[in-house]
Amino acid sequence: MRDEPTSALSMRESRRRRRTAAVLSGQTPTRGRAPLLRVFSKLSLGSSRLQSKQKKCGFSELYSWQRERKVKTEFCLHDGPPYANGDPHVGHALNKILKDIANRYHMMKGSKVHFVPGWDCHGLPIEIKVLTERDGKTQNLSAMEIREKARSFAKAAVEKQKSAFIRWGIMADWNNCYYTFDGRYEARQLRLFYQMYDKGLIYRSYKPVFWSPSSRTALAEAELEYNPEHVSRSVYVKFPLLKPSPKLASLLDGSSPVSFLVWTTQPWTIPANQAVCYMPESKYAVVKCSKSGDFYILAADKVTSVASVLETTFEVISTFSGVDLESGTCTHPLISERESPLLPANHVTMTKGTGLVHTAPAHGMEDYSVASQHNLSTDCLVNEDGVFTDAAGPELQNKAVLEEGTDVVIKMLQAAKNLLKEKKLVHSYPYDWRTKKPVVIRASKQWFVNITDIKTAAKELLKKVKFIPGSALNAMVEMMDRRPYWCISRQRVWGVPIPVFHHKTKDEILINSQTIEHITKLVEQHGSDIWWTLPPAQLLPDEVLSQVGGPDALEYVPGQDILDIWFDSGTSWSYVLPGTDQRADLYLEGKDQLGGWFQSSLLTSVAARNKSPFKTVVVHGFTVGEKGEKMSKSLGNVVDPDVVINGGQDQSKEPPYGADVLRWWVAESNVFTEVPISPSVLNAARDDINKLRNTLRFLLGNVAGFNPETDSIPVNNMYVLDQYMLHLLQDLANKINDSYKQYDFGKVVRLLQAFYTRELSNFYFSIIKDRLYCERANDPRRRSCQTALAEILDVVVRSFAPILPHLAEEVFQHVPYVKEPKSVFRTGWIKTSSIWKKPGLEEAIESACAMRDSFLGSIPGKNAAEHEVIIVIEPGLLFEIIEMLQAEETSSTSQLNELMMASQTTLLSQEPRAITAGAVELKGTFLINLEGGDIREESSYKVLVMPTTKEKCPRCWKYTAESSETLCPRCAEVVGGK
Repeated sequence: MRDEPTSALSMRESRRRRRTAAVLSGQTPTRGRAPLLRVFSKLSLGSSRLQSKQKKCGFSELYSWQRERKVKTEFCLHDGPPYANGDPHVGHALNKILKDIANRYHMMKGSKVHFVPGWDCHGLPIEIKVLTERDGKTQNLSAMEIREKARSFAKAAVEKQKSAFIRWGIMADWNNCYYTFDGRYEARQLRLFYQMYDKGLIYRSYKPVFWSPSSRTALAEAELEYNPEHVSRSVYVKFPLLKPSPKLASLLDGSSPVSFLVWTTQPWTIPANQAVCYMPESKYAVVKCSKSGDFYILAADKVTSVASVLETTFEVISTFSGVDLESGTCTHPLISERESPLLPANHVTMTKGTGLVHTAPAHGMEDYSVASQHNLSTDCLVNEDGVFTDAAGPELQNKAVLEEGTDVVIKMLQAAKNLLKEKKLVHSYPYDWRTKKPVVIRASKQWFVNITDIKTAAKELLKKVKFIPGSALNAMVEMMDRRPYWCISRQRVWGVPIPVFHHKTKDEILINSQTIEHITKLVEQHGSDIWWTLPPAQLLPDEVLSQVGGPDALEYVPGQDILDIWFDSGTSWSYVLPGTDQRADLYLEGKDQLGGWFQSSLLTSVAARNKSPFKTVVVHGFTVGEKGEKMSKSLGNVVDPDVVINGGQDQSKEPPYGADVLRWWVAESNVFTEVPISPSVLNAARDDINKLRNTLRFLLGNVAGFNPETDSIPVNNMYVLDQYMLHLLQDLANKINDSYKQYDFGKVVRLLQAFYTRELSNFYFSIIKDRLYCERANDPRRRSCQTALAEILDVVVRSFAPILPHLAEEVFQHVPYVKEPKSVFRTGWIKTSSIWKKPGLEEAIESACAMRDSFLGSIPGKNAAEHEVIIVIEPGLLFEIIEMLQAEETSSTSQLNELMMASQTTLLSQEPRAITAGAVELKGTFLINLEGGDIREESSYKVLVMPTTKEKCPRCWKYTAESSETLCPRCAEVVGGK
């Protein structure tokens, strides 16, 4: 690639001299072409060329440069931290490039961009990877050994991802990122924890939570993924009536035993049953089974469907309202001496089952709520490994509840003669998103955020937040509504400790402002490792230590729970966001964060200060294969962004596309749904950029030798066609700016593609070549065209610069009239002028184009320059408009003839007296609509097309010469003048 383009005019002159000599010697040379710069020698920028380009154009200094500018506005995009447990993938590329496009746009617009990249470095996935690398030999690892290995693993992942983000052209200060394992970050998080605790928003309680036996820890809703193919052994169970309610007693004759019919997908929870719940407003029925003669009670609406499942028929004996069951009891189906009361509950539905719900308070959120209202036992019979404890009895103890435990419970129900039916059920069931194994709901002592009150305030604040797309707001609100509470404690070691001390013998905890201040100072200086490395006495301030037994008889020990990593990352706003307001202009993440980081950020921010941490939230979809299928190694459709840039081992199958193709793919995609990527998608992106490069070559080649400061033509003196292009250019600039503001980068790409394909390549460039190549270098008509081309080049380059920064910088280095090429990003956003806006010109050009289309349509596949055109327009407004393009009656160099692309054009207000034999006559009408409809006039026109009678000029190739060996008058004048 040359540092400076070859002078277009010197090249043109040498061609002209060669042509003139050829003409005089009787030869017929080919027509000249403008010197298209040989820049962009390769489309792709592999790693070495990419780094060279980035270094030459100052990519690494750009962020710090723009931070030092003295500007009034600031744009803050808060980077949601990617997880530090793997290699960079196309999901990262989608997210980081979208953010970078937004940042570069706002920086070019004149804002000081605040963007601090971050990483989520704690948590179970990293801990599990560290442990599995040891081939299961984990028993002898201490907490600190696990933490040290996890930290090393996370640091290595961060460095891999960071170097990839830099290769993709992401603008940031990469030496100053945030990490959730940084001591200063952890200390800020602990202060926020105590702030919420002190307000009563964080508490410790014994409640059912999602529990992962495979990870031996509690999980939050956001850490679950639902497996739609999970198979459960559902059962229909009899709960024998023990004591009927008064109403029910009056309906039964007392001679035949009656049982309540209950359905559950989790038979292992039946040993923990404490009640059977009903819907008070629903109708229930006493039925007689035709097969067994037994009597059952179930919801009236479920009689037919349940009988069908049980392969029998039910005879309805009587019906009654659910409220009539109040004060009744039934017998536990496995423990005959235990009562299970009948209790009203609003969570009972008629969509599935029998309309009666088995209630085990230790294993269900709604069940626990019922237990709280009615003082039922919430004892849990399942331990941390998902195994029945001794309290479950000798038949069940030490059996895994989801495996052998379920089998034994079903056999026990059969033995008690209370099992009516077992049926396999395929349904959606929660799995641990790290281990990919099923979870259970299990009661245990955990730390919770009381989000009931926070949710009300949060939903009110969300009304003031702009969501793109708008539907994401409802999705986030629905997810919050489904969340009864937020469990923030985890029974692991790789994370931030919950800063509380537990009494050795009593169920008491120690936490206050003094202990927190002491711990946060230690963490700030040394990191959270101190919780495991310092003696407990040193974790307490002296004044507190003396009150709780002193160093030798300390009554408290540090707690062993760590904070949920969603609390970890959700408090990032308090550490990263600038100023006292600490609100970001934009959060931009994938749709999974509606229940994850968006939500944890909002809830912690509302809890701490009753503010939303974001003003706008943009939500994008996930990357998928070409046909919308999920990416997986087994399907072979995983796309590695590094291979996209540098190519694979077999570059014939996996060519190097370069970083800008990756960025173009991101920008052009409809990111608000799922985003497909595949070789065909990347090939299409490369082809699109190639077309753009061809446009840029033409623009650069034809502004060579042009100095805007001295050679520009005032707008009002420019050719009408050139003025029209500036009019279109301003409209394009406005639409592109609006699209960037709405973060609709796909629309930016579509607008650009339409402009450089339709308006430029197919229309303007094809028309202006004669004026560019054949007029004198400094002819005002040629300078008019170059004035327009220079403005088009500037607007187009700035329009795509946020999307394709490498290409934009490459072009900017080759603009011939920039004496000291600077970064396009340091010179601001698109600049247009209000005087470019001339909607009246649309009528002039579009009416002429209608006639042009008639003419060209009549000679398909033929050279327009071999024809002459006569345009006849009745006197009136249309004639006056077209007359602006051609003042003389006949011309081969007028603006009208340039548009028609004929050898010469004649404009008449009435038909000529004689028409050449063989002329083709075309008719049409054009409706002129000016001043918003105030001026409307429909005029008719005729276009007469005939072969030219002149010869082909050997210089300009137009049929305007007297002989094929002499120049036409225009070319003779230009050559003679030189």
